[in-house]
Amino acid sequence: MRQMKYPAVFMRGGTSRAIVFHEKDLPKERSERDSIFLKALGSPDPNGRQLDGLGGGISSLSKIAVVAPSARGDADVDFTFAQVGVADEIVDYVGTCGNISSAVGPFAVDEGLVRVDGGGVAVVRVYNTNTGKTYHARFPVEDGAAGVSGSFELPGVSGTGAQITLEFMDPGGAATGSLLPSGNAVDIFEIEGVGKVEVSMVDATNPMIFVRAADIGLSGGEGPGLIDSRVEVMVNLEQIRAEAAVRMGLARDRREASESVQAVPKVVLVAPPLEYMDLKGEIIAADDCEVAARIISMGKTHRAFALTGAMCLAVAARIPGTVVHESARSSEGDIRLGHPSGVQTINAVVSNTPEGPKAEKVIVYRTARRLMEGMVCVPAIS
Repeated sequence: MRQMKYPAVFMRGGTSRAIVFHEKDLPKERSERDSIFLKALGSPDPNGRQLDGLGGGISSLSKIAVVAPSARGDADVDFTFAQVGVADEIVDYVGTCGNISSAVGPFAVDEGLVRVDGGGVAVVRVYNTNTGKTYHARFPVEDGAAGVSGSFELPGVSGTGAQITLEFMDPGGAATGSLLPSGNAVDIFEIEGVGKVEVSMVDATNPMIFVRAADIGLSGGEGPGLIDSRVEVMVNLEQIRAEAAVRMGLARDRREASESVQAVPKVVLVAPPLEYMDLKGEIIAADDCEVAARIISMGKTHRAFALTGAMCLAVAARIPGTVVHESARSSEGDIRLGHPSGVQTINAVVSNTPEGPKAEKVIVYRTARRLMEGMVCVPAIS
């Protein structure tokens, strides 16, 4: 069988990687695109390795970005994100990816979609088609191309790079239409094998379900391997996630949530600041962070922290009554989030309105780099 070739760029964005396509180079039919995305990444792979593609065997390395010039007055480019299953034949467009969002601005500049002069700082306005929200990416440019070198260190990524500042405007209700989908800061779920569990459902940049680590028998300082090895914990977390998907209106029932709506909501385990060892073997002191958290993505504990999860956590920390607000040391100023790969700084602006809390914007910092450019080869669609 002959192979088809599609122009693409392989990029790291934050602590994730994605194949980035120009929309004009892809078929218009979504089913045809999905087939290309699955084959390009090597999915589905029951062995969980994606050896027959460019995926890396975990959700953070199994992503797609599609970019096009925008016809909107408030954006320079449109960005569509796809989360591709590793073992399952799933291409999920619900929600977005904050890490890959950081790669879109540099891609747009390097591909000539946004014109810049010489050096300085580029500001690229991006409209995310998944969420219907806009964000601004600010980053240095050198000789007309996105800068790569810099002193900014991102936990979970080796070395340093050029800092990318992302400002997500009005991120509330990205998937559900409401910052607090249930209208409550805290809800109580009845989960088989666990009993009553207090949770906070918050939708800012992506819908998340926040759970106290202590309520499911964890401290909040565990590493990804240890959490994933606790089968009963992972089963209970999926029950919680599936119930949240139903209550948020993202799935009709728990079965659909587990089979077809796996990317969101993500489950976030939160705990007050505590001392733990990160994946580099370094000790993170309790005084180094305002809150400790672990995020579960596509059935696996993230080795760092999904950026949209961090942004939603920052917003939740500003809303009195949520389990995040309760766990965080302070709800003022920058929030230092302790995760398996270290500590990352995030900030959020939330105002109080007669209708309830409103997320004004979230600010985060990332690095990104173009890794390879050329043609992605996939078997011809039969």
